Amino acid sequence: MKVVVTGAAGMIGSNLVLGLNRLGIDDIVAVDNLTQGPKFTNLVEARIADYFDKTVFYERFARGDFGKVDVVFHQGACSDTMEHDGRYMLDTNYRASKDLLDACLASGTRLLYASSAATYGGSSAFREEPANEKPLNVYGYSKLLFDQVVRRHLPAARSQVAGFRYFNVYGPREGHKGRMASVAFHHFNQFREHGTVKLFGDYGGYAAGEQERDFVWVDDVVAVNLWFLQHPLASGLFNLGSGRAQPFNDVAHATVNACRALKGEAPLSLADQVTRGLVQYIPFPEALVGKYQCHTQADLTALRATGCDVAFADVATGVDRYVRWLAAQAP
Repeated sequence: MKVVVTGAAGMIGSNLVLGLNRLGIDDIVAVDNLTQGPKFTNLVEARIADYFDKTVFYERFARGDFGKVDVVFHQGACSDTMEHDGRYMLDTNYRASKDLLDACLASGTRLLYASSAATYGGSSAFREEPANEKPLNVYGYSKLLFDQVVRRHLPAARSQVAGFRYFNVYGPREGHKGRMASVAFHHFNQFREHGTVKLFGDYGGYAAGEQERDFVWVDDVVAVNLWFLQHPLASGLFNLGSGRAQPFNDVAHATVNACRALKGEAPLSLADQVTRGLVQYIPFPEALVGKYQCHTQADLTALRATGCDVAFADVATGVDRYVRWLAAQAP
């Protein structure tokens, strides 16, 4: 099987390449932009057949330069929700994806791609329906625009096309993401460096630290992608989250206790962590007022209807695994 993974040096892309390797698949063309050179470390352990920069890949793929490709896992994107350059965002996230879709449909290549829960934006419902799609930023719009194109093509598509609306993914190989890395990543580093974890105070009718998101462990995201690889008749748009909303307090609580466990220290309740100053609350930033999702929770009805039965880790389980991985990488 010949596979292309775009965004291969990114967090989800690199974990996906390693997941493919575990299945015995290594005829993989990795595509990315390594201007940010240290990202290469995400692929050091991976087995790939070739690497191409994104600036040359899309045109060459459309020309058929790679021969018969069975499936493209399209993870490449600008995922910085604070990026306000709309032209750049649409060129990167929409136009490149649209060109790739056209080429895949023409050649019969299967396309499994990354969408985003940012397409829901200000909505309070998270089912894959147009009425719920209210992006709050140009990143969310760029993802929604491509999803809309996919919807128009799905009825006539002769090959699999499946888009996954990722919720809050966390896990190994995201250190290069800087401010856009997961809450769990930042909490680990805060606690290691300062002995405390900071959370937003009360906002939007939620008590301090009680704003909640659907946090999904990256290994579970990979498992869903690989399930679709093995079920080529499943097409459509699908939420990819855990299906549960958990407060940021849960992430902080799990991170602190996982870090304590590494030192042989007993777990503490959240209340005890707050009393000891291990978890602290800061005023909600003015810059985020009106632009912040206080609740997300993936509706998994469509995903489960395909027969995909991947079980999703809760925050306590996933964060414990992640902290152990991060600790093993730390100097």
